[in-house]
Formats: sequence, structure tokens, C-alpha cells
Amino acid sequence: MRLMATKGSTAHNLSAHAATSSAGPLTLSIDIGGSGLKALLLDAHGAPVTERQRVPTPAVPTPASVLEGLDELRRMLGSFDRVSVGFPGVVKHGCTFLGFNLHPQWAGGFPLQEELEKRWHKPVRVGNDADVAGYGAIEGKGVELVLTLGTGMGAALFTNGHLVPGLELGHHPWRKKGMTYEDYIGRRGLDKFGKARWNDFLMAAIKQTEALFNWDHLYLGGGNTKKIHFAMPENVSIISNEKGLLGGVMLWRDQG
Repeated sequence: MRLMATKGSTAHNLSAHAATSSAGPLTLSIDIGGSGLKALLLDAHGAPVTERQRVPTPAVPTPASVLEGLDELRRMLGSFDRVSVGFPGVVKHGCTFLGFNLHPQWAGGFPLQEELEKRWHKPVRVGNDADVAGYGAIEGKGVELVLTLGTGMGAALFTNGHLVPGLELGHHPWRKKGMTYEDYIGRRGLDKFGKARWNDFLMAAIKQTEALFNWDHLYLGGGNTKKIHFAMPENVSIISNEKGLLGGVMLWRDQG
């Protein structure tokens, strides 16, 4: 199940791999983040065939401005057959609800999948960003939880490789009344409490989620993992940011 990136690959080597890889659809895999929009192309097996490209998330990240940024990424990466998108919020039937760290216009069912299909004339699938990262990280054995620590806090739960959809743990009440997991271990918590206390809260969240889900393995991703200063338990792993893109092919496989 785990889809691994080839470390140290050059653009030349990746282009050669694209030319010689087995036949199959090329997937444009996109990760929409609170600070950056990222994308690369994946072959039929989920291996990268281009370097990752990135543009900043617009200062006012409305659907219109983000779509313009995605158009720019598309031009950087050339031709493809289909598209996978990880979105930082609730996604149902290709529509976005509650884009917590983007803009209110993403709430209420913005048809992101349909808009991209009209724009690019390619089949598109949109999923929660933590779900897509999880597809790129998990082993497919037992209960596996993924937490992404970035602008917010994403969460994805899998049992024997199958996604349990709709988990929004980051906005679940935790510790004090009116506070959530994201208030403590998202970027707001990091800025408010500082690194030392943020690390303490993250350790507490690890213990709490283990008691709640009885997970066999926990994966921690996102840009703020580099601020973790404590030793990980044996069944907790830090995963690279690239997992948010490498899971793009699995978004198609798991849904038929």
C-alpha cells in the first residue's frame, strides 16, 4: 500500500522514468494547503514522474483565486490523463464544505470537482487532504491513523487499508470548553503557546487518540512535524510532505 518517492531523483531521471514506465494513466496529483499549492505527476503505480511544483496559496484564498493558482501548476507540469486533489476540509461527492483555513466561499458545497473537469476537460476526483496523504503513507494493516500538522490539523483513519470517511478530528472539542484539537496543535496553537507547550499538547493528543481509536500505527505529517522535539514511540512515524501528493493514485483505486 505504501507509495514511496525516489529520493534524490533529478528532473532528467524522472522524465526518463515517465517515458519508460508501464502503460497507464498519468495522474496530476494536487495538494491544496493553507500556505502552498503543490502538484506533481504520478504514473499508474503511484511513482512520481516529475519534480514537485509549488506556488503560494493566494493571500485571499477564494475558490476563484485558488483555481487560478492551480491553472499555473497545470501549465508547469504538462499533459496528464486524470486529476486527484487533496483539499483541507470536508469533501462530499466532489464538493467542498467548511474550508476551515482557506475562505468562507469554500463552504456550503462548492463544486470543485465539477469546476476542474469543466476547466481542464479531464476526469477529476477530490478528497480530504489528510485522506490522500494517508493513502500515500499507510501499510494497510490493522487500524492506522494519520494526523497532518500544518495550518490546521487533518486526520484520516484506515482499517486494513480502507478509509473510514468523514473524520474531522481537528475540530472536535478537546481539553477546555470551546477549544478543539486544532486550537492546540494546529498553527494557532503553535503561535499561541510556543514550541515547548505545543510539543506537550501533541504528546497528549497522541495518547488521547490511541485511547480513542486503539490504532496500531500513527503517522504524523505536515510542515510542523519538523518542530517535534520528543522521541516518537515505536508505533508512531513521521512522514514526508510528499505523501500528500503520492496518495493521489489511491484516491482512484479505493473508489473504483
